[in-house]
Amino acid sequence: MTDFILTIRPRLSPCLATLASVLALAACSGSNTSVSPSEADTLALIRERGELVVLTLAGPTSYMDDAGGISGYEVDLATAFADELGVSARFQVEGSIPDLLEALEAGEGHIAAAGLTRTEGRAARLSFAPVYKAVTEQLVCRRGGPTPTRRSGLAGTDIRVLEGSSYEETLMALQAANPDIRFDTETGGSAMPLLEAVDDGDIACTVADSHLVDFARRRHPELVVAQNLTGEQSLAWAYDARVEGLNSALSSWFAQAHSSGLLETLDETWFGQFGDYDYVDVARFVRRVDDRLPRFRHWFEDAAEDIPFEWELLAAQAYQESHWDPDAVSATGVRGLMMLTLTTAERVGIEDRTDPRQSIRGGAAYLDDLYSRVPESVTGEDRLWFALAAYNVGMGHMYDARRLAERLGRNKDSWDDLAATLPLLSDPEHYATLRYGYARGHEPVRYVEKIREYRAMLSAQDI
Repeated sequence: MTDFILTIRPRLSPCLATLASVLALAACSGSNTSVSPSEADTLALIRERGELVVLTLAGPTSYMDDAGGISGYEVDLATAFADELGVSARFQVEGSIPDLLEALEAGEGHIAAAGLTRTEGRAARLSFAPVYKAVTEQLVCRRGGPTPTRRSGLAGTDIRVLEGSSYEETLMALQAANPDIRFDTETGGSAMPLLEAVDDGDIACTVADSHLVDFARRRHPELVVAQNLTGEQSLAWAYDARVEGLNSALSSWFAQAHSSGLLETLDETWFGQFGDYDYVDVARFVRRVDDRLPRFRHWFEDAAEDIPFEWELLAAQAYQESHWDPDAVSATGVRGLMMLTLTTAERVGIEDRTDPRQSIRGGAAYLDDLYSRVPESVTGEDRLWFALAAYNVGMGHMYDARRLAERLGRNKDSWDDLAATLPLLSDPEHYATLRYGYARGHEPVRYVEKIREYRAMLSAQDI
């Protein structure tokens, strides 16, 4: 696995920046012998030193550093590129977008991976790698407050955006057509604090990219999209074009990342786990994270210690099962936080299904057992989705779905293919030919989708 080396520092003078950089080839002494990384670097030298310097910005969809370590969409993407080069990625976090661009121009990093929009102004100033994602800039306001749905409504609206961002460029272009549009700017690396300020009522509206807005609304359900301010905008890495060989390496690697499905996989991992936005469901979930989850969290954490799932996954599953209600009961007799049947409870040694600690321990043990029974040919997170689906519909029906998938020419080891096959278990044309017969096959598909969404929302809560 690629090593992560983190540097967070304030803006330095060119001389001090060169001294601080491990890429410097000579000491910064103020003499003519000082050589900056951009003047001397080549792709061959990067490989020889074993380090790619990645400039980035802190934010929930780019770079995060918490108790779980370094993570983020941009982290994963840059790490994959560094892996291809056979080097480690050193992430250098800048405090703002202008700082980031200045650092790249000063030769303090090789690439800038921070969800940058490729605008005409930036393209005239910097070199960009191939596009990897398309987003839309959206005006975001708070439910119940001013929510201008037309361009004319922007005039007189309190709007604040990130300084040096593409959002500022967009508003300046709109302001040129309508001088009554006014907005303020704020220094920072992510639009998330401004989205939180809108939710708190400190400002009326802000602008952010659509994927960040979708993420933020799972944490702050009162946020609403008033209007799209642009069509699709292209996100791309900026890079130091003075580094010989870097341009061709980036072009080749991004072509491969597109064709291999890597970009699609990362999109699914970071942004694809949210379903269509349901205000009622999200608002209720956020409330219950505050008023119900704290009572049970430590039991989820305890149960997760000896099984291959994090506690957030168990908590998300319990929410899908019972909305964290230990007294929940269904018409079929399953009950408790993890909605165990009497047979399952006896199998995993649970005496009282309504005891939340026992229920969590029993549900975790049962899921772990199902996970171990999934065929070894199913790997990665697909194995987890198979186990969760079996928790809902039974392992026998999962085996039937695998047989049917194979019969239909689908990949029986792929969750995506099995999710398309499971609903066919309610069709007599198919279930009559299978060992375990009829099943409401759409239910385990929905079950897994919702658990994935709740798990992603738990991650978004910063709890």
